[in-house]
Amino acid sequence: MRKFITLFTVLFISFTMTAQNSQSIETSPQIAITGIGKVSIVPDQVVISFGVENRADDAATAKKLNDASIAKVISFVKSMKIAEKDYQTQRVNLFKNRDYETKTDYYQATQTMVITLKDLKKYEELMVGLMNAGINQIQGVDFRSSKIEDYQTEVRTKAVTDARKKADDYAKALGQTIGKAIFVSDQNTSVSPMPRNMMLKGYAADAGAMEETLAIGEIEITSTVSIRYILN
Repeated sequence: MRKFITLFTVLFISFTMTAQNSQSIETSPQIAITGIGKVSIVPDQVVISFGVENRADDAATAKKLNDASIAKVISFVKSMKIAEKDYQTQRVNLFKNRDYETKTDYYQATQTMVITLKDLKKYEELMVGLMNAGINQIQGVDFRSSKIEDYQTEVRTKAVTDARKKADDYAKALGQTIGKAIFVSDQNTSVSPMPRNMMLKGYAADAGAMEETLAIGEIEITSTVSIRYILN
């Protein structure tokens, strides 16, 4: 019985001290700051979304024409030594439509694909080859990096450093100093690929007249963190 009373007393004192410390922190002057960290890197990959569209008086012919175009596209992509895991069909459509100017019905077959090109030096050759193979739509050209994870620690550290700098500035203006951090919330880490989007139809490319048209730019990785400090 005496051991039980002793244990209960110790637990009660421990709980009381914890509650007092928690109450002390809650009533202490505090400052909440949001910090932002940014890192810009050069992309090493490009994701190209494109499509093939064909029309005919009947569904079977429209599909046959589109299948033939897609077969040429896939054959060309394979000839570029692009791994099978790096290209994929996204959507296949076949539907009846109407031309209200001529008041005639037709069938439209569409298939869209996406390619991840990991060698940017092949970009011009790939684009020209795709056009010549029969694609007539380009939905998007998005630059990415395979090294995003390598920069996560750096961008988060910059976000925390930014938050601390802001906190010090405010505390100094108030004639106070910053104490320990009592709350940290990782808001998000975002990547801005700065896409060059295009919607092109009926575009003709000349394989013998390739020009440099790729403006790679940079990718910006941003991390946001919220930190609450004690004000001394």
